Amino acid sequence: MLRLIATSLCLRCQHITALPLNLRLCMTRSVAENQQTVEALYNLSVDIQKVRKLKGWVLHQSPAYTKEVAELLKNMGASSPIIAHILTSHPEAVLCNPEQIQTQKELWMSVCPNQRELVGIIEKFPAAFFTSSSHHDNQRNNISYFQSLNLNKRIITKLMASAPQSFSRPVEQNELMVRTLQRAYRELGGEEANMKVWLQKLLSQNPFVLLKSPEVLRQNLLFLRDKGFSTTQLLRLLSSLKGFVTELNPDSMRRTLTYSQDTIGCSEAELRNIILRCPALLYYPESTLAERFEGLLRAGISMSQITETPTILELTTQIVNYRIQRLKARGYDIRTGSLEVLNGTKKDFEMSFGKLQLSRERPIFNPVAPVKGDD
Repeated sequence: MLRLIATSLCLRCQHITALPLNLRLCMTRSVAENQQTVEALYNLSVDIQKVRKLKGWVLHQSPAYTKEVAELLKNMGASSPIIAHILTSHPEAVLCNPEQIQTQKELWMSVCPNQRELVGIIEKFPAAFFTSSSHHDNQRNNISYFQSLNLNKRIITKLMASAPQSFSRPVEQNELMVRTLQRAYRELGGEEANMKVWLQKLLSQNPFVLLKSPEVLRQNLLFLRDKGFSTTQLLRLLSSLKGFVTELNPDSMRRTLTYSQDTIGCSEAELRNIILRCPALLYYPESTLAERFEGLLRAGISMSQITETPTILELTTQIVNYRIQRLKARGYDIRTGSLEVLNGTKKDFEMSFGKLQLSRERPIFNPVAPVKGDD
């Protein structure tokens, strides 16, 4: 009986590599690790424990090309710490055939200025570089297409790194979405001379716009037009939303607009002006807006202040409260002052806070120079 069980287990192990990935993940404990892979990764100072914890299935695969992949990265100018970081964060790279990686390198170098920059991209986006060999033809065709649009090479590189799915799929799908964007730009009054710059900026800000549905974009623009937005305003929204308008839908926008108008207590025309200054109001769900409105009002901020600086709604309640406390410690009363000092990124706030602090501090006493009072 024991012999039969042992034989059965051996046969089962021989067929594990033929199983789908999700099944292999569940059975990795019953399959021995590829010791050559483990030793090679260890010699490269890769965090083996982290790999085991997050992507342990890689260590059970054969063949693996750990040394070859490391050597190729080294020849491209990657340092030992960078190689270790890449293989720790994306150990699947060792399963890529060296010839496949060489092809990838050639494809990327057609739009990347130098190998040093390519290494930097691989370090940040390893999954985009170490991709399936079955996608090479699509990648090549998509690169040629975007080059034909005279897009900046850095924009194409960013697209490949940030949204690799758009380069792995047939070029016809990207052509359709780009044509839809160009048509919308023209129909909304965009100047032909600025088309390329506008498209580059949009794709750079939101590479994933290529993966959205052209029909969804058309439906959303029609909905907003029915809500009273002019063609000029729609072009402004499409640009300022960084393509996020493709991620919305009429039902969600209708609910959000109704909630915002009821909460603020304004007319439709006033709401349109507020949205033009804070397009985020279109895509935040009602629950998020409710929390932020309530948080601001609890902090003593009036609704009129919010409508004067609606971009304050882009900040979470926690961030707003933290900034209010810091300003309060410096004697700034947000209830009577401008909300602009609260706005923006962390860097923006620190700059505003620094200027506020500087204007309120007196210089060290100098008997020659008079003390400068507060402005």
